[in-house]
Amino acid sequence: MSGNRNAKRVDQVIGRVVGLWRYPVKSMAAEALHAVDVSWHGLAGDRRWAFVREGLERSGFPWLTLRQRAEMRRYVPSFVDPARPDASATRVRTPTGADLDVADPVLAAELASDGARVIRLDRGAFDAFPLSLITTATIAAIGDRVGMALDAQRFRPNLLVEADSAEPFVEDTWVGRVLRIGALRMRVDARDGRCVVITIDPATSEREPAVLRTVAHEREGKLGVYGSTVTPGRIALQEAVAIEEDG
Repeated sequence: MSGNRNAKRVDQVIGRVVGLWRYPVKSMAAEALHAVDVSWHGLAGDRRWAFVREGLERSGFPWLTLRQRAEMRRYVPSFVDPARPDASATRVRTPTGADLDVADPVLAAELASDGARVIRLDRGAFDAFPLSLITTATIAAIGDRVGMALDAQRFRPNLLVEADSAEPFVEDTWVGRVLRIGALRMRVDARDGRCVVITIDPATSEREPAVLRTVAHEREGKLGVYGSTVTPGRIALQEAVAIEEDG
């Protein structure tokens, strides 16, 4: 008993953050970040807005996403006050160059001809958990299998980590563990189940079904990991990622 009480936590560095993104509007373009505060509800400003399809409000998945409208990637959201994203008005630049408030009915009508409305969610519109992470080696391995270079944005992570291990899929071994990144402590909760969204090229919106087929056949349909906040804090690019160990 006394040995357990006196045990000290040892943080083993396992990599560094090389990409950091939030998505102010679910399924729209990402905002690349140099640093960001992370709360119990994920990255500040992440997925705080989402479009709900008409007639599906009470369904298990009411959101209008890239599955229905791949061109949503070309809509670029931004905060009027970037320093206070969770309290800021949100604008969206459309592919034609129009600058609209996210709640402007014109935007909803443009996105969904069969009807949609935007809602704000202070806790974020997440599919499962508020944080998502994938490693560079994992993306490269799937790219090798399908014979093409894959942009990390195809997988829409919050954090892209370059692990010290060159082995792909190493993040799977972190499930159930706590990572320390800057002032943030993040629990890795589960592997990330993937859908048709990963077939969509983030630059061209063209679909490559082989990406999802490969993940389905070789990785049980899962790639990268989901997580949640244990201790809120600020994180930044190039910061070390460490895994907590008792010893």
